[in-house]
Amino acid sequence: MSTKHVLRVENLHANVGELEILRGINLEIKSGEVHALMGPNGSGKSTLSHVLMGKPGYTVTTGTIFLDDLDLLALPTWKRAQAGLFLVSQYPSEVPGVTMESALSAAYVAMERDRFGLSDLMMAESHRIGLPVQMLRRSLNVDFSGGEKKRNEMVQLAVLSPKFAILDEIDSGLDIDALRDVSRRVEAGTNENDLGVLAITHYSRLLRELRPDKVHVLIKGEIVKTGGPELANELELTGYAEFGESEVANKAAVGDPFGFPL
Repeated sequence: MSTKHVLRVENLHANVGELEILRGINLEIKSGEVHALMGPNGSGKSTLSHVLMGKPGYTVTTGTIFLDDLDLLALPTWKRAQAGLFLVSQYPSEVPGVTMESALSAAYVAMERDRFGLSDLMMAESHRIGLPVQMLRRSLNVDFSGGEKKRNEMVQLAVLSPKFAILDEIDSGLDIDALRDVSRRVEAGTNENDLGVLAITHYSRLLRELRPDKVHVLIKGEIVKTGGPELANELELTGYAEFGESEVANKAAVGDPFGFPL
């Protein structure tokens, strides 16, 4: 039986420059659970993913982030990754000159894992997610389509087998087939490896395959409502009007001065 883990976020406040974006986030995600975080543009969803991974440009003013008993705020990004946190970005970075196998091999060395069988595992996961195997030998994400980049991220997620995955609008730019494949692979990870998931999304379509245990609504940097899977369906029908928010209003909101999505 695999060891159970907990990712805890308590009273998290974070700024970009002088602008406060996160205003007291509280979350607790356990191994095998899927939590969906939904909210209009400008509500702070992507900011939360960046703060969890320790991206530069954000200042945590109050609060804590713990993975089990490990204080993640005290660690740089690479040590958070080693501890078992994995971010699937909305816009995965291109890394010219570095292949997937080179990157994952280096990650295995850093985590003191045995690299025996790594190539076979990568190929198996590529077949499983529908990514042509020859793409493993190309520069990481360079000239990949949006769907190929997300499938590529799924291979990395499966091979590295982290404790928790943060999916930052993983449905962005995916067609129906790619969305289904990616969602099912993450869902399988929750069952096969007890992967805990925080899925940040605008749309309930992601959650038709990736079944959430809890759905949280984020408005102006605060979680204002939490419910079950039915809450995502309600939001699809009604939007955020009951919270005094709308997508139209938020699209005109002030942007992140660092140029990052909020």
